[in-house]
Amino acid sequence: MAETQIEWTDSTWNPVAGCSIISDGCKNCYAMEMAKRLEAMHVEKYAGLTRKSGKRTVWNGVIREDEKSLAIPYNWKKPRKIFVNSMSDLFHDDVSDEFILKVWNVMRETPRHSYQILTKRPERMKNILQNKIKDILPNVWIGTSVENADVLDRIDSLRDIPASIRFISFEPLINSVAGVNLKNIDWAIVGGESGRSARPIKEEWIDEIYEQCLISETAFFFKQWGAWGKDNKKRSKKDNGREYRGRTWDEMPITILGELGQASI
Repeated sequence: MAETQIEWTDSTWNPVAGCSIISDGCKNCYAMEMAKRLEAMHVEKYAGLTRKSGKRTVWNGVIREDEKSLAIPYNWKKPRKIFVNSMSDLFHDDVSDEFILKVWNVMRETPRHSYQILTKRPERMKNILQNKIKDILPNVWIGTSVENADVLDRIDSLRDIPASIRFISFEPLINSVAGVNLKNIDWAIVGGESGRSARPIKEEWIDEIYEQCLISETAFFFKQWGAWGKDNKKRSKKDNGREYRGRTWDEMPITILGELGQASI
């Protein structure tokens, strides 16, 4: 899996497959249904990673480390922004330290690419990066997902990690995060939830994040309204809308910080 429709990256790279639900933002994760479809297409890597829960497909907690996929970034000759583990979480408890170090070495040896790592487990990320890896790679962006105020502590954990770029994905944004502290956060991605069971997003929740981005000089990227539009009416997938305050917002951290590597460390 390489090419992607995710607006803020160029490609996806999945050295780990499988995950488990950890918070409310996981409830309608697209990767669970995608894993089920890939299993039906006889993609061995995704076999046996999900189960049925009523009408829903959910992770069953099986984690699979894919050694073969470690070679993929070496074969991409032109520089790319690469979303690491769109189908999992590199810092899941059941991903071995040794495998994380192998992934890190690939990123170290391919500095032409920019790697975007997003986790819901920033405490483990902090532990690994501070105690096992230690070096700051200028081409590695580290981020955490925040869907509501219940998990704002993830940002504090992220802020403690030495990094060239730190970012937050407020997607799916399912409730207010009023007063969120974005100090030393370089980039904020905001988006509503997609899919048939999507929960609605409110414009004032986006406003709260946008205003904090202005205060903290954090790059602001509005990804989508999701299945529910600004008018709180259900939308089709092809019409989920990207306009906010009369325009699209595609800011990236390098447009705020200048040359890559000048972010706060």
